[in-house]
Amino acid sequence: MSLSNRLRITEIFFSLQGESLSSGLPTVFVRLTGCPLRCQYCDTEYAFQGGEWLTFDEIIRKITDFGASYVCVTGGEPLAQKNCKALLALICDQGLNVSLETSGALPIDDIDPRVFCVMDLKTPGSGEESKNHWENIALLGKNDQLKFVLCSREDYDWAKQVIKKYDLLGRLEVLFSVSFGQLEPRELAGWILKDRLNVRFQMQLHKLLWNDEPGH
Repeated sequence: MSLSNRLRITEIFFSLQGESLSSGLPTVFVRLTGCPLRCQYCDTEYAFQGGEWLTFDEIIRKITDFGASYVCVTGGEPLAQKNCKALLALICDQGLNVSLETSGALPIDDIDPRVFCVMDLKTPGSGEESKNHWENIALLGKNDQLKFVLCSREDYDWAKQVIKKYDLLGRLEVLFSVSFGQLEPRELAGWILKDRLNVRFQMQLHKLLWNDEPGH
């Protein structure tokens, strides 16, 4: 088997998109194995290791068997596997809508322009702020999305400073989420409304429906 056309996969499953602008849409999720980060709130630690080697053809076949229009490539950190970008382009070639969920810790250059990125910028509360690859922000386009998972008021204030520094509002969609169990959703919603902050508040649909069980 050629090493140039395979990836280590934790799971491929069909569910509703739980977050981002595609929230609620039936989506095929391709979860790649491995991640160089260790965020303190991580809910996919089972994807850090293990997995199964699959060829591109096998992955595409599994995706198309579901008959969905939307595909989300996620992890772990999908870009930690160098063949991820080639897979993204290949999925796009099938005429499917493709999103990439990435931590922003690795460069997002050379990603097929048909893919829209949902980049999770790491806050101080995540414990992995130092891993942010800040150069990625300039590479994000109007169809991409920048997500902040907030653990505290300090994270919220930090995120506001980043938004102002990089003049993000109006340039792309900015998403605010809570780290479940660390920040109350109503509290975050109140801060956003009080500050008239033009960001999109979101809650993770899969947590509400399935309590974040693997395969959902």
